[in-house]
Amino acid sequence: MVRRAPASGFTLIEILVVLVVVGLLAALAVLNLGGGSQQRELQNHVRETYLLMQTASEQAVLNNIELGLLLEEDGYRFVILDERANEWTETTEQMFRERNYPEWLVLTEYIESNTPRLASEEDRLRPDIVFFSSGETTPFEVEFTIGADSSYMHVLASDGLSALEWRKPGGDGEDE
Repeated sequence: MVRRAPASGFTLIEILVVLVVVGLLAALAVLNLGGGSQQRELQNHVRETYLLMQTASEQAVLNNIELGLLLEEDGYRFVILDERANEWTETTEQMFRERNYPEWLVLTEYIESNTPRLASEEDRLRPDIVFFSSGETTPFEVEFTIGADSSYMHVLASDGLSALEWRKPGGDGEDE
């Protein structure tokens, strides 16, 4: 009589149970990581805006020009003061091209209204924030939130004389 060795390995049911458990763990991990994706994307948009504003401020001083930031409904763009025509015009630098924010990003601006703007009221490209060649800036505070949720808010601000400040949610207000 031939003796059979005891069967070794896994049954189909055991393999299916392991696959279901691994699938549930993977779904849970994706849900946990996916919840912060808008927060990461918001931080990336604020970082890009912050760095471009710093660059614009430096370029204004180095090139002895006035650069402006025009905040729009769904994004922003930079403009430059044409001193000969005494009006704001589009900038041709690729770095300062127009940028758009996603629809869920809410931008709230608080800008000093009695500061010089270097433009008349009828100028169509009148910027909200001006980076002066002297190194000064229009005093402002801009808040970035995800929709109406103000619990996760990034703030870019300047008093007009000091360096640009980026206050992060739960942070101590230090620049990055």
